[in-house]
Amino acid sequence: MARDDEALEVGAFEAKNRLSELLRAAEAGRSVVITRHGRAVARLVPIEDAHAADLAEIGRELRRLRDGIGGSLQLRELVEEGRRW
Repeated sequence: MARDDEALEVGAFEAKNRLSELLRAAEAGRSVVITRHGRAVARLVPIEDAHAADLAEIGRELRRLRDGIGGSLQLRELVEEGRRW
């Protein structure tokens, strides 16, 4: 059995049979990894964790895009350009 700070790990068949229990665990803040033939295939996470992970991923992607854009345009120049139109 996993500690409170670790994800529970259950097989797909067991997850199907224990879905209500696993949902209660997610409501309590636990993550559940669902495996098939010993290989992790899905993760059930509390909704707050999923939202935070999505925001973190969006932030990483925006930084990656920003770093990939070259050039010397400054924010002030872009604002002034927008005012002309």
